[in-house]
Amino acid sequence: MTEKALKPFTIDFDLITGLSKSTESTKRPLSKMQGMFADDRAFNAALQQDDPLVYEFYELDLPETAGNLLFGTSIVYPGKVGDEYYMTKGHFHTILDTGEVYYCLSGEGAMLMENPEGDCNIQYFSPGKAVYVPPCYAHRTINLGKEPLVTFFTFRADAGHDYGTIETKGYRKLIVERDGKPEIIDNPKWKE
Repeated sequence: MTEKALKPFTIDFDLITGLSKSTESTKRPLSKMQGMFADDRAFNAALQQDDPLVYEFYELDLPETAGNLLFGTSIVYPGKVGDEYYMTKGHFHTILDTGEVYYCLSGEGAMLMENPEGDCNIQYFSPGKAVYVPPCYAHRTINLGKEPLVTFFTFRADAGHDYGTIETKGYRKLIVERDGKPEIIDNPKWKE
């Protein structure tokens, strides 16, 4: 069976940043982030008050096949659970040998990256800055500012997502606020 060939096209950034009413996003409210934050007591207290939207992403619906690129935008909202900044769940790709590029459209934040061997890398976002996530690295976007962190991302379309490894083990490092500034610390909940 042959696949229908895709033709070149352009994308209106208003569409993929969520400004268009015709596009649906995938939303991650706080209740969908169980176990992602280090301070369970602060998480439960925050959830009892409200179920705020932590992040959402818009992805263009393209065939998830080799040779295609998937892309879209991610919006991480400002906020904290305890002293830990709002973030995405983070993931490896199912095809582990997959790189990904993120380009910051607005806001300030960080990309926390970690490979299975434990090498960690943190790169920072500001408008106009791109971050390259190398193959074999789990990655998580973290909002360090007071406005939404909006990034454009692209990766190979057949790469898939492995959220389960992060949900089970977590990351070795966290970024928390200390004395009004971001600080990198060891994750007390990380599991070998």
